[in-house]
Formats: sequence, structure tokens, C-alpha cells
Amino acid sequence: MEIGNFWVYFAARPLFWIVVTLLAFLIANWLNRKAGGTALLHPVFVAMALIISLLLLTGTDYDTYFEGAQFIHFLLGPATVALAVPLYDHMARIRRLLLPVLLSCFVGSITAAVTVLGIGLMLEGPDRLLLSLAPKSVTSPIAIGISEQIGGYPSLSAGLALLTGVIGCLLAPLVFRLLRVESPTAKGFSLGLAAHGFGTAYAMQISSIAGAFAGLAMGLTGVFSSLLIP
Repeated sequence: MEIGNFWVYFAARPLFWIVVTLLAFLIANWLNRKAGGTALLHPVFVAMALIISLLLLTGTDYDTYFEGAQFIHFLLGPATVALAVPLYDHMARIRRLLLPVLLSCFVGSITAAVTVLGIGLMLEGPDRLLLSLAPKSVTSPIAIGISEQIGGYPSLSAGLALLTGVIGCLLAPLVFRLLRVESPTAKGFSLGLAAHGFGTAYAMQISSIAGAFAGLAMGLTGVFSSLLIP
């Protein structure tokens, strides 16, 4: 009974779920380092699994969790904007490739949405599920906003966006080897386009220019998807 009262008291504190989120990420980051940095145990994905497990075990609904941890959600926007720093460092090269970059992002945004909706329709998925699937290929903050606007499940869209990023990071090395892609610009751009935030973080490990083009692709894909999907 005393343990139950302890949990009820601290779960009601405003900063409790922020602490839980940060602790889950620290544990996930430690596991990822122990596993050699594999994308299968990406810190964000593992932390998400840990938090979901805790919510299920304690019977805590998502709204309660989000109310306590929403400051971290707020920081997603500034963190995305901060990716403009590597873009500025490589602005000259970006200007030379601006037209193909814009065209590729436009086509990629349409392809990502149309293919997932087509598969969902073939499998006769419910309408709201399809609306949640549509923004799965953009970074989580934008996916949540699009999903809210078109009537999907924002939390499901965020989870699908994370899953898409993990799959993209897992498959990217194999695809690069099969297609013999050596250019850091091409690697970074494709990672940002297909795997958004996860791909951009992965591209940053390749080189600064790969990270710059990944951030550019992620941002442009988010803009085009925000305009096209609704």
C-alpha cells in the first residue's frame, strides 16, 4: 500500500514523466553503445519501448504521460530548426544542386504518401488508420502536426515515423553497397529523404556534408508533405 501511495504521489508531479523519459533514453543509449551502435537498438526506439512498457505496467494513459513530458515534445521543433547550422556551412554546394534536390524531394514526398496509402487501401485499412499512415515518412514533429490536421492518430503517426526511420537506417548500408553509392552527398540526401530524423543522425556520423544534405532533404520533405498530404 505504501509503495502504491508513493507511485501515485510522484506520478502526479509535473516533472516526473520528463525524468522518466530522460532516464529511459540514458538506458537505451547505454544499451546501444554496448551493442556496437546497431540501428536495431536505436536509443530513441528502445526508449520508446521502455516508456510504453512502463505505461502499460502502471496503467497510465498516454494523455497523462504527455501532460508531464510535453516540454520534450516542444523541444522537437527547435532541435529540427538547429539542423540549419550544417546547411549554412555547405551553402555553396547546396545552391549548385538546389534544383535536383527540390525535384527529388517533391517526387519523394508524393511517392512516400501514395505508396503507403495504396498498400493500406489494398489491405482495406480503416480510414483513420490510413490518415495516420500518410505522414509516416516525415520527421515526428511534422508527422504529428499533419496527422492532427487531417484527422489521424498523432501518436500512431509519430510511432510509424520512428519505425520508418529505424528501417531506413537498417537498410541504407545494404542499399548503398548494392548500388555502389560512394558520394556522401547522395548518401546523406537519401537518408534524410527516406529515414528523416533517424537518417539525419546516421548521416551526421558519415560526414558533415552528408548530415547537411540529410537535414535539407528531411526539411524539404516535411514542407512538401505538409502541403501535399492534407
